Amino acid sequence: MITARRPMIAGNWKMNLSHLEAIALVQKVAFSLDATQLQRVEVVVLPPFVSLRSVQALIVGDQLLIGYGAQDLSPHTDGAYTGDISGAMLAGLGCQYVLVGHSERREHHHESDAAINAKLGAALDNAITPILCVGEGLPVRSEGRHVEYCLTQLDGALAGLAADRLAELVLAYEPVWAIGTGEVATPEDAQEMCSALRERLRETHGAALAGGMRILYGGSVKASNTEGIVAQPDVDGALVGGASLDADEFARICRLAAAPSS
Repeated sequence: MITARRPMIAGNWKMNLSHLEAIALVQKVAFSLDATQLQRVEVVVLPPFVSLRSVQALIVGDQLLIGYGAQDLSPHTDGAYTGDISGAMLAGLGCQYVLVGHSERREHHHESDAAINAKLGAALDNAITPILCVGEGLPVRSEGRHVEYCLTQLDGALAGLAADRLAELVLAYEPVWAIGTGEVATPEDAQEMCSALRERLRETHGAALAGGMRILYGGSVKASNTEGIVAQPDVDGALVGGASLDADEFARICRLAAAPSS
């Protein structure tokens, strides 16, 4: 049976793949998973902007049981913001999800908690579910401040947003020191942080929201470490980076997340 918090495996392709490669990857993933697996776990792909239309046409046209979304959006509704993509534009392509606050956006584009808060609002205004990312770097982890740090990011991102607007929000804990490094948090590390995030949500937005929100782990996720991570009680799936570019590996991760609990 599908649990109250249906697991999610989301593939963040980052700046990879042409639109033709995107089509091929989605097709292979879709036909590597059966209907039961795709009902047990929500599989989502997050291609670059230039591939969204191709992915939409494939998923909608072939009625594939796969969700899709974008990797970022503008906090602005429209106007003279060269290179920005608005929430309305993404909604026009049927995007269900959008990443907000990924560590690479925070680092390379200097996105503050205030900017991330504005982007969350823009996504929600357009009925797009944000996947909000929080996570600490190695110095913070080494100093033992990782929980405090991530809770501060969470508080800043959600400032002023009422619980009734956040019912579909997805959180993703992505320790920066584990992204693209081959390092991975232990299942216990993932559980510690996801539990702390859920408890903070309970304090700030109520037990109903906290209990129902899906919290993912992201950081060098691959098939070999998926099972232990998703078995944790407060971890509801994974945000997958590099491994999502390999259809066979990504499908294996999805199958592991879809396996019935023992």
